[in-house]
Amino acid sequence: MTAAEALSAWLAHLAHERRLSPRTLEAYGHIGRLYLAFLERHRGGPQSLADLTTITAAEVRAHMAERRAGDRPLGARSLSQSLSAIRGFHAYLDRRLDAPAPQLALVRGPRIKPSLPRPVTEDQARGLLEEPEADPDAEPWEAARDRAVLTLLYGCGLRISEALSLTRADAPLPETLRIVGKGSKTRMVPVLPAVRAAVDDYLARQPFVLTSEDALFRARRGGPLSPRHVQASVQRLRGRLSLPERTTPHALRHSFATHLLGAGADLRSIQELLGHASLSTTQKYTGVDAERLLGAYAAAHPRA
Repeated sequence: MTAAEALSAWLAHLAHERRLSPRTLEAYGHIGRLYLAFLERHRGGPQSLADLTTITAAEVRAHMAERRAGDRPLGARSLSQSLSAIRGFHAYLDRRLDAPAPQLALVRGPRIKPSLPRPVTEDQARGLLEEPEADPDAEPWEAARDRAVLTLLYGCGLRISEALSLTRADAPLPETLRIVGKGSKTRMVPVLPAVRAAVDDYLARQPFVLTSEDALFRARRGGPLSPRHVQASVQRLRGRLSLPERTTPHALRHSFATHLLGAGADLRSIQELLGHASLSTTQKYTGVDAERLLGAYAAAHPRA
């Protein structure tokens, strides 16, 4: 077996057994191909599965150094993700193809400073949801669509891909929405009346005839709405509202969790609503809330 065939087998395993998302598979495939291309240049030719068992820690470090200093240099977090993907590839080779690479255990990833989610405030979130209707360049149905999408992100804590995966059969929205998220994990999300009303308003205005299997949210020419459109829409809105650059569609999902936590929701419930596999991922929001409380204390306490 060649190294390229081993990479294909790993990606097939991730797709069919681990059920990773297409975007994650694309990223892992890109990392794997760059890794094998480096080895071919470094060792002077195509690699076999047996060759991959002789990988040295120095070679992996050299690959990481090349990626850090290339035409598109990677930061510490991206380098760590690349090393994690390479480790996953070799772990698969060890478990499934009896091809261990023991030297890989000697490679340490870059240090990463933990970062907190960056939500918007409740007033900023409200402004983002109301501003689409003030866009003079948008048709009324387009403004209603943008508001409905953003309301889903903030009101239900959805990812962009999850909101855009809804079909015509999903609307009118039920009281509880079944969402298939990362790794094909299914979760149930309560739907607020305001979210249902925003989607109903868009549905009443949109001009297209949709079958039950068609994507619910449509672009101007009738095709499915793309994530890039939602990102560009939020970019325009934050410019009109003078909001910081950290105001992105995903920030609305962060805001959903942070505002729930601030209102007294427990971490385990927020974990289930967001579809996080690990509670440690959700625990980041406690740092955001503590930071907000400390800021309020510093601003209000006479001895601060």
